[in-house]
Amino acid sequence: MKLKNILFSVTVILLLSACKSAIEQFNNNYSMQLSSTASDYKNGSTVNLEIIDVASMGIDSVVWKENGGIIDGEMGITLSRKLTNDSPLGNVTYEAHIYKDGSYTTASETIKRLAPQKPKVIKYDIIKEYPHLKESYTQGLEFYKDTLYESTGQYRESDLRKVDVTTGEAMEKMQMKDHFFGEGMTIMNDKIYQLTWRSGYGFVYDLDFNKIDEFKYNESKEGWGLTNDGTYLYKSDGTDKIWRLDPETFEELGYITVTSNKQTFDKINELEFVNGKIYANKYQYDGVMVIDPQTGQLDAVLDLRDLKDQVTNNDKEDNVLNGIAFDAKTGHFFVTGKRWEKLFEIKLTEQ
Repeated sequence: MKLKNILFSVTVILLLSACKSAIEQFNNNYSMQLSSTASDYKNGSTVNLEIIDVASMGIDSVVWKENGGIIDGEMGITLSRKLTNDSPLGNVTYEAHIYKDGSYTTASETIKRLAPQKPKVIKYDIIKEYPHLKESYTQGLEFYKDTLYESTGQYRESDLRKVDVTTGEAMEKMQMKDHFFGEGMTIMNDKIYQLTWRSGYGFVYDLDFNKIDEFKYNESKEGWGLTNDGTYLYKSDGTDKIWRLDPETFEELGYITVTSNKQTFDKINELEFVNGKIYANKYQYDGVMVIDPQTGQLDAVLDLRDLKDQVTNNDKEDNVLNGIAFDAKTGHFFVTGKRWEKLFEIKLTEQ
């Protein structure tokens, strides 16, 4: 190698090392300080946060976030939040996005908040049983304009279908490509939104199953359950988080953490939005959670353990309860499981 090439290579290495060192110094310079700590932050208490600029590098601007959602109107180096009944529960993360001279870094702190009361227990009556195809590895279930739609999973088996409730047969079906593992599904404004598991994105179809769009996941790395409130999409990702998404841009606008008076709950799966609440399956759990979409509070639990004894193909590891659809005409829920041969119409009797 010629001498000038050697000198050039050495110079580049030195410049890259210096640049890397400067970036590391910038990223490590800022931290966040919590003025006081508590094992459980109650309603009425105040969270005070401050950005610490160790080497006095300076700050051009700050964007504050709470559980991934931007806090409007907060742009300084301090943040004060009084906790109320509407404040999020669980492991609440405050994050400062710090900008200086075109560079960007973050600093964060997390507090823990439990629900103020324990969840209620809901009872139910079985109104009717319907057949359900045992081939269906149910991931999403939803009524829309009097039609029951179902999304199913497993590689080389996943599909989207319109189901005849009385027979369990698919009236129409769209098979997904073999390398997709279908997950949750919801319908809003005549658009079907369907998730895939680990592919990193989901699809949008019209009501005839023609694909019209697709969207990528961001911080919510996996696709599990999906529902909507008529304005926003709500997406679970297998963790204790339920994300709120813009249905047009698919931007993740923040999340809630499913929390009771004792703990948070992960593996949140199939979702259904009913009368201002999110109804959710927890994977491998024989019940339905009723969740406040504002705070993440677990308001109530519907115990469905008796249903699994009425189907032959249930398994605590795989063929578990999963599938919640609400019929607005009757006020009844329709529930099933992965590869279950029955679909149950139930009426809640105590709530």
